[in-house]
Amino acid sequence: MNKSIELSNRLEKCYSGAVYDVLRAMGYPNQTLPNNIRPLNIDKKLAGTVFTVSGRYDDTLDPHETLLQWTALLSKAPKGSVIICQPNDDKLSHMGELSSETLQLKGIRGYIVDGGCRDSDFINKIGFKVFCKYYTPVDIVGRWVADSFEEPIKIGDVDINTGDYVMADRDGIVVIPQNISEEVIEKVEEVLRTESLVRKAIMNGVDPQKAYLKYGKF
Repeated sequence: MNKSIELSNRLEKCYSGAVYDVLRAMGYPNQTLPNNIRPLNIDKKLAGTVFTVSGRYDDTLDPHETLLQWTALLSKAPKGSVIICQPNDDKLSHMGELSSETLQLKGIRGYIVDGGCRDSDFINKIGFKVFCKYYTPVDIVGRWVADSFEEPIKIGDVDINTGDYVMADRDGIVVIPQNISEEVIEKVEEVLRTESLVRKAIMNGVDPQKAYLKYGKF
């Protein structure tokens, strides 16, 4: 197993609140994506290395060109990655049935978009992990093109680069800069171990304030 897959699997066992707490303590308090980007299935957690995509709305586009670039997106995303898309558009769906099935078959861990999704029932049934802002049946054909891959993007106040890590669950989405990713994951795992000790102490009758003072975590 390569290093990025190992770290992705470890991160997916964590939760966004603990990741945020660690990033905040390390001086990175503004790494959460807008809270209106929500999971298609709230029971699914998603984590992995980021592959960035951006695009643009243009209703003068040739339908063939839009589909050519969309299939390029499906082709370029590497196995084991999480695609994060800044569509620069709030009208269309930027993920659907066949695309989700294709990405799942390729081993893509999931898809996060600051935009829309359709065919949500099908995507939910196959278990592909999608986080989006809204749903609409309106597709991209002749209206939207993916025109940039692996370039820096921004969603909300967060700068996102290919190679960063992302952790997403029902509470929100947190982006971890690549250069501190392993350190963050190790610290989060330590937080989870400490939280388990605090919980065990309280369940055994220890006063919550005393438990906090002993372990330094609550």
